[in-house]
Amino acid sequence: MNDDLETQVCVLQSHLDGMISRAQKNEEMLQQFQDLEMRLLSLNSLRELIEHINDDAKRVFNLDSLSVVLGDEKAEIRQFLVEDGFRFKRYQSLMLLANTSLFKEKIGLSHRVHLGEASSVLVKNFWPENQKTPKTVALIPLVRRGVYLGCMVFGSDDEARFQFDLSTYFLERLGKVLSVCVENTLNYEQLRRSSLFDTLTGVNNRRFFEQRIDEEIMRSIRTGDCLSCLFIDIDFFKKVNDTFGHQVGDMVLRHVAEILRSQLRSNDILARYGGEEFVVILPTAEEKKGVEVAERMRQAVAAAQLEVVDKEPVQLTVSIGVSTFVVEESNTSDTLDRTALIGLADKALYQAKKSGRNCVKGGGKVRSQPSRSKKAG
Repeated sequence: MNDDLETQVCVLQSHLDGMISRAQKNEEMLQQFQDLEMRLLSLNSLRELIEHINDDAKRVFNLDSLSVVLGDEKAEIRQFLVEDGFRFKRYQSLMLLANTSLFKEKIGLSHRVHLGEASSVLVKNFWPENQKTPKTVALIPLVRRGVYLGCMVFGSDDEARFQFDLSTYFLERLGKVLSVCVENTLNYEQLRRSSLFDTLTGVNNRRFFEQRIDEEIMRSIRTGDCLSCLFIDIDFFKKVNDTFGHQVGDMVLRHVAEILRSQLRSNDILARYGGEEFVVILPTAEEKKGVEVAERMRQAVAAAQLEVVDKEPVQLTVSIGVSTFVVEESNTSDTLDRTALIGLADKALYQAKKSGRNCVKGGGKVRSQPSRSKKAG
């Protein structure tokens, strides 16, 4: 009798220990999840949000793989990320879909989390081609105000991990939190874009340029790379306005901005400086490269006529001045006042105008100065 009682006590103790252990693990999981939520909710940048989702979600949920799929019908998200220096090669699990109707078509209207074997649950449009297909997946819709923003797919190589009868509370909650975060960061990016972009031409404005050139100067000082600046002016723009009117003048500005942008790399920066003037930052570009890019721009503008309804085509040209910041030795220089670099390009532009317009002039180099600590040493 006593033996039976002791056995029952031992069994109960074992069950109790198991319950306590599971409760402790659940508490740890809840704490990790809440920490993840707080980090995600504190982010303003879309780039940071996607990076944190990739890095933190895999760790918190102990995942083998994942994908983040966002609807990007107008390619705005891609543009935001490019401008913010997002590393697409590192985060290849990010997918941007132009066809946003796929979310409703493939996931449905219930907005519920789908669990199960990848062969039956995973939609190929929602998984990177170059990434190994997991055994089981959790497909988490990202929906806000009834509209699909995208979805997230958690992948596991464990066949028993994401079964259809598994509780989805944490996953559903994460989906809702992440949907709020995506909506908030997109709104923030659009607001930032409207304050830092020229609404007429669709390129960056002077405020954005002045912010970025300071950042690029500091980057050059850290890396030792050169940095070239181009100052561009549309020739005889006042005559175009006087002859054809301001509406055609606006068309000219948009036309030239698009041509200039087409000649640049994704990490180059084009901005409207004011009136008919544009500026360009060419990171890592030496003086020779800066002049080559400027000449390519000049030729492209001269070769492309602007067709105007009921009027003769408008033939346009630009004059360009180039200056280059040269760093003698990385991490040993004081910062450079942007006006020195811009001013040198502006003087070169003036020489291009004096030389008959429709030409490129190099203004020379601005060299870095040793830092005060270096001089003292």
